Amino acid sequence: MAGETILVVDDEPTLIEAIRYNLKAQGFNVLTAGDADEALQLFRSQRPDLIVLDVMLPSGSGFDICRLIRQQGERVPILMLTARIAESDRVQGLEIGADDYVVKPFGMRELVARIKALLRRSGGEGESSVVGPQLVSAALELVVDLEKHEITLKSKPVKLARKEYDLLVLLTAHPGRVFDRATLLDRVWGTGEVVEERTVDVHIRWLREKIEPNPSSPEHLLTVRGVGYKFQP
Repeated sequence: MAGETILVVDDEPTLIEAIRYNLKAQGFNVLTAGDADEALQLFRSQRPDLIVLDVMLPSGSGFDICRLIRQQGERVPILMLTARIAESDRVQGLEIGADDYVVKPFGMRELVARIKALLRRSGGEGESSVVGPQLVSAALELVVDLEKHEITLKSKPVKLARKEYDLLVLLTAHPGRVFDRATLLDRVWGTGEVVEERTVDVHIRWLREKIEPNPSSPEHLLTVRGVGYKFQP
């Protein structure tokens, strides 16, 4: 994961410097911007691996930047920083495409942990960086298109909730690898959500109902007793 580039967008120089120092100590490359215009310019020219984005900026809202990036079809992970504590503000950020948020004031260890979790989920730790349609199971005729954020089964689209999609992408990116529930929770739900391990079981059941020919006797989304789950093409 070390060596990846993080774009930090905030208009508080002291905070920018603190984040830069802590991320560099973890081996990341760090770009910084103090306003919306500079942030978009750096994003387009440098193509960072993740964006840490403040909501309140001098030349525009962080919400507007996030919305614009997502409208362009970009899937770069975005972590919002906000001094706002209203649930509606946090929901707004997630609805327009932010992947996570941290409420100010926050601890640097928490911020770094959130960034690492987002990078793992987006493929920053050994997962496939290939975009476009990928046949992940010839037997199922299951295709994952990371670029379009779509799943097709026998050439027909499969409608998945966001966590179902993230879970399936992670499992299919590592065919045959067994993931325990704790790892799946960390990689798919992240460290910022308090979620029970049973949640993984429920989402696996929902996925089986959508892609397995016989969900009650799965052949591809397999349970490894006492450990967790794996995808068998």
